Amino acid sequence: MILAVGGHSRNIGKTSVLCGIIAGLPDLEWTAVKMTQYGHQFCSRDEPCQCFNPAQPVAVSEQLLPESETDSGRYLRAGARRSFWLRTPVGRLAEAMPGFREIAATSANLIVESNSLLGLFRPDLYVFVADGAVADFKASSLRFLDRASIIVPTSTAALGWATVPQALLEAKKIEPALAPHYTSPALCTRIRAEYLKLLAGSADQSSG
Repeated sequence: MILAVGGHSRNIGKTSVLCGIIAGLPDLEWTAVKMTQYGHQFCSRDEPCQCFNPAQPVAVSEQLLPESETDSGRYLRAGARRSFWLRTPVGRLAEAMPGFREIAATSANLIVESNSLLGLFRPDLYVFVADGAVADFKASSLRFLDRASIIVPTSTAALGWATVPQALLEAKKIEPALAPHYTSPALCTRIRAEYLKLLAGSADQSSG
């Protein structure tokens, strides 16, 4: 299974929700991937970073240290079997897809923190993290909202934004994973159910 975790803005708990999924479903032996796009030495979240390397503008590195104070380190502490950081200049994510597919091919189950992945690849499941208390709703996030399998609120604030059709939100399954813990047994149960459906479908194809 390939599961993407995205959301409408930064600082709404995407990484924490992803870690909660890893910890709640340890038997799926997750490989976790953090995707970062950068431009002019700034990450796509408009904060300074050290992503840029002129000799290797598109890069994939494996995180081996659970104690690292990085998102990829947090994935390992949550229980991921492997953890990777994939970085690419803004607008060049397609160039990183061979590396991404190589990771996917050697992983039991893959969980990816990224919205932009959906522009190039259709995951088996897309979990959309949302906080109604955060007014920002990026246009790029709205582009993929209709593909969300589950919306995961991380606060008790009502979900509603002027740029987002309310009917689109109401049509989705909702499974809160509230701060500060960002865990949800019900969310993990839904993900496991989808995983079992995929296994059953694969078995049917093999027997056919």
